[in-house]
Amino acid sequence: MEPYAVTSGLPGAGEGPRVRRFWAGRRIPAALTAAVGVALTGLFLYDIASVRADRQAMQWRKTLADELATRHLDNVWIIVGAAVCAALGLWLLVLAATPGERGLLPMARNGAGGVRAGLDRRAAELVLRDRAMEVSGVRWARVDVGRRRIKARAASHFRELEEVRDDLTAALDEAVRQLGLARSPHLHIHLHRAEKKG
Repeated sequence: MEPYAVTSGLPGAGEGPRVRRFWAGRRIPAALTAAVGVALTGLFLYDIASVRADRQAMQWRKTLADELATRHLDNVWIIVGAAVCAALGLWLLVLAATPGERGLLPMARNGAGGVRAGLDRRAAELVLRDRAMEVSGVRWARVDVGRRRIKARAASHFRELEEVRDDLTAALDEAVRQLGLARSPHLHIHLHRAEKKG
């Protein structure tokens, strides 16, 4: 028999108000950027203060000034340094403009003053996989949960595939509703006959 694939549009899937995702704290990139900025700024300020106090400038700053004054803009090292700085700046801009926290799925609030909660994507996958394994005839199941789509793959070793597919669709539809997500993803089920051992 050919494998069955079914797409279930849950009520409310793709509808309703836009749900805001959780924003990541991104403490490590922020701390690294701040530490590097403070260290470089402090080093330059110390050297400038030393020069103002009639002391010799540090050798690295003399070398850096000479290199920047003598090297042309088409020099390989100048181009590489500019590309690295541009890539780091673009990375920081992307981190600042995107929410992150792709592993958390926003849950529905109860009323305007309800608590804002999120469900871990891995936990949702485990719950849905366990619910799929409870369906009679399912030998193994794998579930991948995304923000807009849930992909379930399963194999049946007995019963008609049509019956197993109907039971599996009903079970996963109900399980997704019970997760209490703010926006129900579309459910896509791919079911096939399990290979016989031996």
